[in-house]
Amino acid sequence: MSDIPAWASRLRALRRHNLWTQREMAKRLADAADEHTRARLPERDSLIRMIKYWEAGTHRPKDPYPVLYSRAFGMDEEELFGTTAALARHDSTDALSQILREENPLTPYARRKGSRIGAETLADMSARVHGLRLADDVLAGLDLIQPAFRELGTAVRMFRDSAHTEEAGRDLLVIIGEFAQIAGWVAGDAGRADQAARTYKLGIGAAQDAGDGTLASYLIGSLAYQVSGGDDPGESVALAQAALDAAGTSAPPRARALCWDRLAWANARAGDAQATIRALGEADEALVRDFGGTEPAYLYWVDENELQIMKARAYTELRRPLRAVPLLTDVLSRYNPAHSRELALYLSWLAVALADANEPEESARVAARMLELSADVASDRTAQRARVVLHRLQRYRDVPQVRELLMAYG
Repeated sequence: MSDIPAWASRLRALRRHNLWTQREMAKRLADAADEHTRARLPERDSLIRMIKYWEAGTHRPKDPYPVLYSRAFGMDEEELFGTTAALARHDSTDALSQILREENPLTPYARRKGSRIGAETLADMSARVHGLRLADDVLAGLDLIQPAFRELGTAVRMFRDSAHTEEAGRDLLVIIGEFAQIAGWVAGDAGRADQAARTYKLGIGAAQDAGDGTLASYLIGSLAYQVSGGDDPGESVALAQAALDAAGTSAPPRARALCWDRLAWANARAGDAQATIRALGEADEALVRDFGGTEPAYLYWVDENELQIMKARAYTELRRPLRAVPLLTDVLSRYNPAHSRELALYLSWLAVALADANEPEESARVAARMLELSADVASDRTAQRARVVLHRLQRYRDVPQVRELLMAYG
């Protein structure tokens, strides 16, 4: 990395500092332009490619982009593109404190005129957010996105408009963070990545304001997972590490295990096998750690089976199918068939692992079940995985079972 110009490293570091994806960076540059300049900017996908080149130091931004960058980051152009060394790396606390710096929708009005929030209202809202989580076990993103964001909007308005004690305000911020996590997850499942990222950031701000490090780490880890499918795997690794830092060593076992799992997945996507395997081992150790307190309800789904599935997915991503296939086969043999989206997703990983293990007939059989399960599931995640499975099977198209599958599903 030493041959990358200081300004290129600086552009990348500042974007990550703000937890912006390259797609969001493109939007920020466009927003920083005046009407005349904006009309001359390229399409969003082309601008994202340009950002990738700039951050790699392949090309230096030309007019009008230096000015747009300086406006987006709120920095002097010479400071941003000068020849001095790259900015020092900010730690996760510094970076995360900037998430809502531009506009915080959780800022209460100076004079609250609404009704006072009581314990019963807070309990009802906690029950509703958990009900959304349970609904997500059996329904997909496009089925849940409207109720999820309706509930989140109600909680935010209640915090801003109502009168409440300091303790009730903190509890309400936690509820907003929990609503933001499930709403962000639902938006991601509906294929609305930018909306998911914005929602997670709202939740992170709420969790931080409430002083809840465990919830903040849960949201940051969710954001890390959301961006892991993007063009910059290192971004997901940085966010997953920030989630682990936010959790701290005293977080509940399931929270720590999930943070390590997210970090393992991010490293697998980045192709770092050694870091992946280390993180998977840390997740196992974290889950069995003694803990005398009560774990948050939103961690109910984190168990040995989920850790085993993540191991298998990571091994599949690293092209180690002989490790992945036995793990997935074992878990799927007892998986709840009512959770059709998750079952379809995990079957897709098994189909890919079998293809990588040179077992095309069995891979085609598993893929057929996956595609049948996901046919009526309104999930962008299952749709993407279906495309991955069919693409991976293309090299076996001369095998009768595979050829039949490809003809049936294109």
